[in-house]
Amino acid sequence: MGQGGKDRGEDWRGPLAAWLTARAGAEVRVAALAKLAGGAVQENWALDAEVDGAARRWVLRTDPPTRVDASHGRAEEFALLRAAHGAGVTVPEPLWLCPDAGASPIGKAFFVMARVDGVAAGFRLVRDDTLGGDRTRLLERLGGELARIHAIVPPRDDLAFLPPPAADPALAAVAEYRALLDTFDTPHPALEWGLRWLQRHAPAPGERVLTHRDFRTGNFMVDGHGLTGILDWEFAAWGDPMEDLGWFCARCWRFGADGKEAGGIGDRAPFYAGYTARSGRAVDPDLVRYWEVMAHARWAAIAVQQGERFFKGGERNLEAALTGHVVPELEYEILTMVDD
Repeated sequence: MGQGGKDRGEDWRGPLAAWLTARAGAEVRVAALAKLAGGAVQENWALDAEVDGAARRWVLRTDPPTRVDASHGRAEEFALLRAAHGAGVTVPEPLWLCPDAGASPIGKAFFVMARVDGVAAGFRLVRDDTLGGDRTRLLERLGGELARIHAIVPPRDDLAFLPPPAADPALAAVAEYRALLDTFDTPHPALEWGLRWLQRHAPAPGERVLTHRDFRTGNFMVDGHGLTGILDWEFAAWGDPMEDLGWFCARCWRFGADGKEAGGIGDRAPFYAGYTARSGRAVDPDLVRYWEVMAHARWAAIAVQQGERFFKGGERNLEAALTGHVVPELEYEILTMVDD
């Protein structure tokens, strides 16, 4: 099988068409299969097909050459997408899953979902006011979408693969990131300092809900009118709902629009208001700020891991390499927030 994205796509088209035909119950022809840009953790392929002559636009989502250990597999992510879709969250419709690499037409697990129109690139969204429609309404909508996700609560038989909720999500997160840092050869004292602060200031445990854990600008799609889809569910887990709000508002996901504290899009107030209106939960700014510090610590630990995929693992992935270079900026933000 060819190694490049184009070669692999060509090699996959015939076997994939046969697999899709068996699932769709109609003749499927794969007209085009092209790897999409981005995807630091997973690979996404634009799949243009014809089903009994009618055009269909799908996305095939599969693993990269080197997996990030903390991410779910494709079967788990497919189940999360189905749960979110059933809860009314604006997500691409999940269609078919191939969980078994041995029986896969592309040699590894994957799933197929509907393709939604729009732009996901965070650096474009924060700078182009023609994207996303009215920014206040967009933030209210995003807050409401997050509330729909948080309406999914344990236990759930379809999400039984998720580890049970931690007794103390904040302290569990600190322990997780500290353990991850211990696997690296290079010391990161600023991150260790931040984790110690997070341990000493951990809030009392709150509710347990389904948290997306990567709900941020860059992981949802918008067109010229508003939101079209919430993406990337590979890190979802049972947790504290304020973790998602802190992640969304963290400076590292504002893409340079630092004065717009809600995802680089605008003020926090409409985002919080949209969340509260649908969830009924009041938003405590101090709790959100705590989880913002946690967000930077978490992203820094992941960034170190991503960099090692390139520098030590030998994976020729430019996005992983560039991600590894943001660690000092994240460390500086942690120290600044803790000092404040």
